[in-house]
Amino acid sequence: MSEKQPKPQADVPPPAPAAEPVREAGLEATAPALPEKQYCVFRAGRERFCLAVLDVDEVVEWPCLTVVPLGPPFLRGVFNLRGTIVPLIDIAFTEVRRPEFPPKQVVVACLRPEGDGPEVRVGIAADEVIGTYSTSEPLLVEEAPRDVPHCCGMLRHDDRLALALDLERIIETFRIPVV
Repeated sequence: MSEKQPKPQADVPPPAPAAEPVREAGLEATAPALPEKQYCVFRAGRERFCLAVLDVDEVVEWPCLTVVPLGPPFLRGVFNLRGTIVPLIDIAFTEVRRPEFPPKQVVVACLRPEGDGPEVRVGIAADEVIGTYSTSEPLLVEEAPRDVPHCCGMLRHDDRLALALDLERIIETFRIPVV
């Protein structure tokens, strides 16, 4: 028996180098696209807020809370999330809420420090979780309100704006007493 000989291949041109962008007549080369980031967009009070999806652990329905006596007005209480005690803050605490319309959900965020420091979990009261939004556009930092210390910019999504939250600034602004 004879062994099969490989078939000769047709002349295939080598792949073009990817170093230079293709330029068409009269068109400028576009800058490389920024990587997409995802944000969790939610409403608290009358404002829309967003957190980077990498900072959000989960969204849960309104839990059974334990009120902290003599706690600050923004601290709604603490709750047990699978064995971890999580403080629940209301970033819209300055607005007057009607008691018959309490928040419905909690966005549980986790600050993961660099190094060996412990993770810090915090729940943020949300009246409505709108969903996730992906964009490659940078946050609008210059347009961000200066009187909101926990805001690091604004996200343009659909036809609306959302205040982008910075977890480190939230923890600095809303000092949660150690229980």
